[in-house]
Amino acid sequence: MTISPSKAKLSTFSLHALGVACGLAAATWLAAAEAPTKLVTAGFSPFLISLGMVAGVFVARWTVPVALKGSGYVLQDLREKPHLIPWAIIAGMLWAVANTLTVFGVRNVGLSIAFPLWNINSLVGLFWGWLLFKELRGAGWGRVVGGAVAIVGGAFILAYATSQHTGKMPPGGAPLGIAAALSAGLLLGTMYIPYRKAYISGMNPLSFVTVFTFGELATVSTLTVIFDGGFHKVMAELVVARPALFWLFLGGFCWVVGDLFQNYAAKYIGIARGIPLSNTNQLWGLAWGVLVFGELAGQGVAAHVLVFTGSLIMILGAGAICTAKASESEQTSWKSAMDRECARYGMDPERVASSLRGEDPLAREKPARHWWEVVIVAAATAVFVWLAIGAKHQAVPVNLPWMAVLLVTTMLCLIVCGILLWKRTRFS
Repeated sequence: MTISPSKAKLSTFSLHALGVACGLAAATWLAAAEAPTKLVTAGFSPFLISLGMVAGVFVARWTVPVALKGSGYVLQDLREKPHLIPWAIIAGMLWAVANTLTVFGVRNVGLSIAFPLWNINSLVGLFWGWLLFKELRGAGWGRVVGGAVAIVGGAFILAYATSQHTGKMPPGGAPLGIAAALSAGLLLGTMYIPYRKAYISGMNPLSFVTVFTFGELATVSTLTVIFDGGFHKVMAELVVARPALFWLFLGGFCWVVGDLFQNYAAKYIGIARGIPLSNTNQLWGLAWGVLVFGELAGQGVAAHVLVFTGSLIMILGAGAICTAKASESEQTSWKSAMDRECARYGMDPERVASSLRGEDPLAREKPARHWWEVVIVAAATAVFVWLAIGAKHQAVPVNLPWMAVLLVTTMLCLIVCGILLWKRTRFS
């Protein structure tokens, strides 16, 4: 199928705007997902925190794709691109280790500091996008690189502004927390290689994340059993942590929504643009850390000035990336990367190109819906309801009015961006 130059230009612009919207919406949900990691300050093991979140992720990852597109659609998409299944599992394994490291970072240096440290994944992802997938080849790359550097630089200013914590230092102290957060950033940045490989092959993000979850659940379960005292001790800790599991599962669900938006951003504007935009979650993480958990309490005017300065720099960096649409030469480079994947794995180039234009060639074949999809959604909902019934307030002080404001804002981002995705791509 061919499209006229005027329609092609409109389509490209629309997809760029959609990708930007997805990246910014991802930031709000990814920040909300990290809020439950504050439970580590209440004495829970970092491995247990990570396991609880990943269990919530596992439940949500099966539910959302089935509800939106159906199990027949997901299975057909995977059958057409079986070579991407190992890549999705590897991505899940990388995320599982990275997420566990972020919990150590939050425990040792706080949410406000750990966030920008692991958000160096912007620069790591930008490098891989340039090296492996021909992104940023052509005019306009300077705004993207400059914007990404500004986002990371602003994040470190925020970290410095909120670094004057007091109280008893956890095991390993600040050096362990910093090393854990930086290592998480390296792993998260590398995780985006399978993301981009999947999407220049035309895979639907909903299909990719369904397989992704097997790698993360298996990895986190293994890490928890090995480093947290064995299977029986872990089960005993889960029983004790039962009143807090709802909050961890809820964090996992938030991460799934944020990651889906991040995946759509990576598909339509590339990882060099999409990941830095989603990493404006540092601003939202700052809001959670400062407004909800009071991490800036007691600091002076200088700290507040630094917070304002760092936030402004990040916003300007994000603005630069938002306006840096891919040039014609860069789109040609993207196409060469797509053609390389199609030739390597025997895929139809026009079918893949159609998917990258926001169309949904697989949906035209009308994959069958099945009765068990209702059971899957109902079972997942029942798990969350059961955990919510047994949930109790944890020993982590929060500001409820500010929490409500942030949650409402996050939901608005979901509604607006969800509608845009549906109208433009039907969640393709």
